[in-house]
Amino acid sequence: MHPRRLFVVSLALAIPAMAAQADPLTPEDAAKHVGEKATVCGVVAAAKYAAQTGGRPTFIDFGKPYPDTIFTALILGTDRPKFGTPEKTVPGKEVCVTGEIRLYNGKPEIILTDPKQLVAK
Repeated sequence: MHPRRLFVVSLALAIPAMAAQADPLTPEDAAKHVGEKATVCGVVAAAKYAAQTGGRPTFIDFGKPYPDTIFTALILGTDRPKFGTPEKTVPGKEVCVTGEIRLYNGKPEIILTDPKQLVAK
């Protein structure tokens, strides 16, 4: 392969990796990055397993507890067994979550499907 072409291919592969390594966002900044894959770090204000709700979700609220949460990480019931009991282990801790930021009812959130997306500091 021509050295210039090899450089261009290497650069094309490195740029997405560099973007994934970007500085983490605060929960307050997450809404400015809807549609992007990012890491959001902050203190967990509250976490709740809604076992009686459809889909049996687990909500991890950053900044303030629901209904005033600034940012939420959501674990659906089908993925919950992979995560253990985060509603008991993460409140009050600084946590980073990684994934695509989306809006739900006007609030930013990341849906977690893999425990590697959730890292306690």
